[in-house]
Amino acid sequence: MLSIKTLENIRLNAQVSLKPEYLIHPTVSGNKYRKLKYNLQKAQSENYNGILTFGGAFSNHIAATAAAGQALNIPTVGIIRGEELASNTALNSTLSYAKSCGMHLDFVSRSTYNDKTDLAYLKTLLETYENFYVIPEGGTNALAVKGCQEILTEKDQAFDVICCAVGTGGTISGLINASLPTQKIIGFPALKGGFLNQDIRKFATQSNWELWEAYHFGGYARVDSKLISFMNDFKSIYNIPLDPVYTAKMMYGIFDAIQSGELSKNIKVLAIHTGGLQGIEGMNLRLKQKKLDVIV
Repeated sequence: MLSIKTLENIRLNAQVSLKPEYLIHPTVSGNKYRKLKYNLQKAQSENYNGILTFGGAFSNHIAATAAAGQALNIPTVGIIRGEELASNTALNSTLSYAKSCGMHLDFVSRSTYNDKTDLAYLKTLLETYENFYVIPEGGTNALAVKGCQEILTEKDQAFDVICCAVGTGGTISGLINASLPTQKIIGFPALKGGFLNQDIRKFATQSNWELWEAYHFGGYARVDSKLISFMNDFKSIYNIPLDPVYTAKMMYGIFDAIQSGELSKNIKVLAIHTGGLQGIEGMNLRLKQKKLDVIV
């Protein structure tokens, strides 16, 4: 069982705790482990030939699926958005890692990638990758939500507010379904746009949730010096690494909301650290190219 860590903050004088889901597995960490658990069980029990999924060049989901496939000896295929790295995956740490785990990388144009949920396109893919089990981008489907419901335990009922970062909506949906009706679930989207509300409603069984969309820092995988400084200070104080795409934005938002009074200092807040640390290396490469401070 993962030990919840209390984040002492004298300046904020608030009750914030963190659940380190990133420690759940050495290579398939955090919410990706939860999302893949029942999908992989289904693929194995129904004798699929392999796993086919989708992601961008820095996708935590691609890395986790590749690692899980290697561990279970299941062939994996990643349909990768964009063709610019097709000739040299060594330039990207995420794709290089996925390839080292045995994942076959199939690079497609961005326009083709946009058809990832189109039934005709999926049929074409399965003519090439026959009898492969398809997992959506980010891993979110009903089985993924079932896995994410297991993040919360009976002990977590002591918290008033539960926070998580949001990508495709699967993790927050699981948290909503597993929470008490009296608890509030707050999601911090890593992407711009309000489309996530509709996606979450497909899976969520309660209405005790809301999305705070002010902390995306410009959009998916976008960061600035303020966020990097926050991450480095956070690690220095608590000895906990954050990832720049998801959890750093969530923790920044929580601390900012407490400071502004949006979150009362008298309530108990639980933040879910969903992992994603493999993306730090790739982000640091981009930061170095821009001559900006890196993540320590």
